[in-house]
Amino acid sequence: MKLGDFLWSAVLALVIGLFALPATRDVLIAWTRTYPLVMGFSKFVLLATMGELLCLRMRAGEWIKPVGLGWRMLVWGVIGAAIAFMFPVFNAGARAVMDQGLLPGKGTPLQTLATAFWISTVMNVTFGPSMMCAHRISEAYIELCGGHPLTRRVSFNELIAHINWQSFFGFVIGKTVPFFWIPAHTVTFLAPPEYRVLIAAFLSIVLGALLAYGAKRGTTHATEPAAAAKVESASAS
Repeated sequence: MKLGDFLWSAVLALVIGLFALPATRDVLIAWTRTYPLVMGFSKFVLLATMGELLCLRMRAGEWIKPVGLGWRMLVWGVIGAAIAFMFPVFNAGARAVMDQGLLPGKGTPLQTLATAFWISTVMNVTFGPSMMCAHRISEAYIELCGGHPLTRRVSFNELIAHINWQSFFGFVIGKTVPFFWIPAHTVTFLAPPEYRVLIAAFLSIVLGALLAYGAKRGTTHATEPAAAAKVESASAS
């Protein structure tokens, strides 16, 4: 095991330990309830960035510092805060639509599962793709400006031409949304609200590993290590 592998694993174990030990878990849950956007930002800065680094590690066979790492972390943080904000919106919205009878499942033995499924589905076919697209564009901008977005400018045409849209729509949207994000976020919405952002951030690590594995085998054109918690993932606070 290389030093980078050990450090990455140690950080992951530390995060898991903080949420496993009752004393620290209670504090973190209290912070999540009081400061949902800040905690969503923080969780994604750490865990989604770890997922991105793992994706690069698996694809390249070594640890690589991506261009503009600090800016990428900032983007992940904004995504985390957006997810923490939007999750309650979709949670309440899907439940309201079910109450009106426009979505099935209410009043059945599977109501809890159906509710989680519909929240996940509605979110992942509306907010999810737009968020993933915004994330991919921000990534491309950071890459093209060499990690210096405040001092270097990139034209819109350059930005659009740099992105592999066939891969984005064919794989990221066409496959990860229905086959990964909707099922994964259905499970997420079955968890207590204060754990959903954390679960979403962890899911970014899982997806990063899957995309890297597929890229290594030459079966995908993975360009998004996670961005998809992007509701990408999704979390609620």
